[in-house]
Amino acid sequence: MTTHLELRAVTKTYIEGGRAHRVLDAADAEIARGELIALLGRSGSGKSTVLNLLSGIDRADSGRVAVGGTDLATLDERGRTLLRRQRIGFVFQFFNLVPTLTVEENLLLPLELAGRRDAGAREAAFGLLEQVGLADRRTSFPDVLSGGEQQRVAIARALAHDPELLLADEPTGNLDGDTEGAVLELLETAVRGGGKTLVMATHSADVAALADRVLRVDGGKLVDVDRSS
Repeated sequence: MTTHLELRAVTKTYIEGGRAHRVLDAADAEIARGELIALLGRSGSGKSTVLNLLSGIDRADSGRVAVGGTDLATLDERGRTLLRRQRIGFVFQFFNLVPTLTVEENLLLPLELAGRRDAGAREAAFGLLEQVGLADRRTSFPDVLSGGEQQRVAIARALAHDPELLLADEPTGNLDGDTEGAVLELLETAVRGGGKTLVMATHSADVAALADRVLRVDGGKLVDVDRSS
């Protein structure tokens, strides 16, 4: 299979309370196009850091982080921003919907940022809203939606510009069991049906069971988890 994401000898250190905290230490991973990856690890282990590095939100101290063969270290801030707008969808744990925008306006925001204002792209985005069962909430504001509804809008928004890569940070962490199942089904359908790559940071065993492969952040390394036993 074609390699889509690559981390080679990636190191990342943060300064916390005046002390250096190395989250990733010469970490390596290779992810194929179309794979669904669960990223496990204790709180603070570096799961979110991996997602932020893959999206270009953050930069590695050293090593190679590549998306579709593009080494993110070769891109300036504008280049990384364009990469996110055009090729990456991000589902945040706490939804990150813009409270002053309606559901419809939140949904179309990625298209606006990517400069895609054609009718076809808008129609496809509205189709996503139907898929998540919220077509009748287009004029609602986020604060009147339940947590599950907000997360479904967030997923539709992340998919609106048809990204090749979907990153999700604890996408079911604040949801009840039934809503978690619906959100996971939605994510899996989007990935399997659209040939997208999905990396999900999670504590959920249900998410891990859904994945093609599980990577654990452990001691600054990315370790493949053997699930054969």
